[in-house]
Amino acid sequence: MSVAPLHRLYSHYSQLPFSMRILYTGALCILGMGYLFGMLYLVHVYSGRDGNPTNLTYEDLVIAYAGSGKGSKIESALRGPMSAMLPAEEANALVSWAQQGADRSTYESFIRPTIDKRCMSCHDGSNPHLSNFGNYDNIKKVTEQDTGTGFFTLVRVSHIHLFGMTFIFFIVGTIFSHAYVRPLWFKYLIMGLPLGAEAIDISSWYLVKIYHPFAWVTMAAGALMGVSFAMMWFISMYQMWIGKIPAAVLQRGEQDKVVIG
Repeated sequence: MSVAPLHRLYSHYSQLPFSMRILYTGALCILGMGYLFGMLYLVHVYSGRDGNPTNLTYEDLVIAYAGSGKGSKIESALRGPMSAMLPAEEANALVSWAQQGADRSTYESFIRPTIDKRCMSCHDGSNPHLSNFGNYDNIKKVTEQDTGTGFFTLVRVSHIHLFGMTFIFFIVGTIFSHAYVRPLWFKYLIMGLPLGAEAIDISSWYLVKIYHPFAWVTMAAGALMGVSFAMMWFISMYQMWIGKIPAAVLQRGEQDKVVIG
């Protein structure tokens, strides 16, 4: 079986200036840290909605995007990812108030001081990804039946992810393009897969609202992005600093010397 020849514009890491390898390494390290922290944040935000805060499950994603079908958003949050943010007795009081209709008088006398003390440091309206608890009307909205993340909230988060994740995979993919990987179709697959998975992942957020099993698609697409990112990251770092120069690269170098001579 013949090995595909090197493209005339292909440059292996060993043929790049040392300064470019330093730049590539620094970029990979920062992006790797960012991706890791991003995954930890996602697990923290979405896990526990099904009552089990130890890991991220299919049910957690269904509740996040389509709602629990019972209770309210504030109840789901206080029973799940926000359970450690305030004492159990205060959380239970907030849940009970929401279940009993979230009347304004109780809000002014008891609920508002608790919200101001426990929640306003994050829910003050400065973060567009978090509900604003600055007044009764805003809090009243999250005491209604949980129908999951709103459509326009998904739209806002979608465009941020589409731009941000595309830049990440473009940068990592550009660095990985200098790696020597055979067969070539496998290299192409690793580079293209995360971009396709990104589109599928974000599309599935909306489809979960229509048909809950699409949450499995969300999980699978997220896993594919993570695996592709990790493979490009480790292969690039290994070939840049540890691995031997591939024989095909060395052979072309010798041929170029002969031509120049």
